[in-house]
Amino acid sequence: MGPTASGKTDLAIELVKTMPAEIISVDSAMVYRGMDIGSAKPSAEELAAAPHRLIDICDPSEPYSAAQFREDALKEMAEISSRGKIPLLVGGTMMYFKALIEGLAELPQSDPEIRDQLRKEAEEKGLQALHCELSVIDPVSAERIHPNDPQRLLRALEVFRISGQTLTQHQSVQKENPLPYRTLAISLMPECRAQLHERIALRFNQMLELGLLDEVRTLYQRDDLHPELPSIRSVGYRQCWEHLNGELDYQQMIERGVIATRQLAKRQLTWLRNWKHPLHQITAGDKSAINQIEQMLEKAE
Repeated sequence: MGPTASGKTDLAIELVKTMPAEIISVDSAMVYRGMDIGSAKPSAEELAAAPHRLIDICDPSEPYSAAQFREDALKEMAEISSRGKIPLLVGGTMMYFKALIEGLAELPQSDPEIRDQLRKEAEEKGLQALHCELSVIDPVSAERIHPNDPQRLLRALEVFRISGQTLTQHQSVQKENPLPYRTLAISLMPECRAQLHERIALRFNQMLELGLLDEVRTLYQRDDLHPELPSIRSVGYRQCWEHLNGELDYQQMIERGVIATRQLAKRQLTWLRNWKHPLHQITAGDKSAINQIEQMLEKAE
């Protein structure tokens, strides 16, 4: 686990060279086909050397949930374990890790009519007004959900309108479904925030050099994709989409993309600081990381 641009993929690929492990991606953008550069998906050469499961399993038009991830990840873990190998889960989508370890509340299925109504209200009133409504209905969820996070905000309101119960009430009776594995959780943490910010800016510019804008342009030209989809809301893709839509000039796109990536890293670090389960920390870029992990595994046996 770790924030974006902390070197998780590189370390995971090195690990599979030294131990009988197979990688499962824990990344909400890498699941989508055709979203390679902006999600920092491993290259074809890297995937040949260290195959990653749960990459390229969805079309960008298909929302993919934490519940789907848990189901898919458990299947892959069972298959890997059945051959005497170690499932190595690698990524930065903390909600997926939480769903995998703790299980999920049983929430009502999405209602297209209610969701469309909420989208219209968001366009007419603005997200801030809807967030105020959520603050009255469900202050606990409102505290956790940012006003500029339409996906989670609309889902929280949708759950209440469908069931008459808040998201917090549903989660308080979360289904007990513990993970049937012993786990060793490791976080890659940056030595300092400034260094991480530098890596983020450098990587975003490298993505643009590799053709990120052309990648997003291919998505933009499709009739079935729009900016409210989880895939297009991914960091980097959203800002490039807004540039292609004429909302941002090129320089603004870069600035917003870097800022959004920094904000993502900040949220990931907050998740890790508040993680309720045992978590071993390794400094990102530490050359002794492999040895440290091997020692942790020996102690865990």
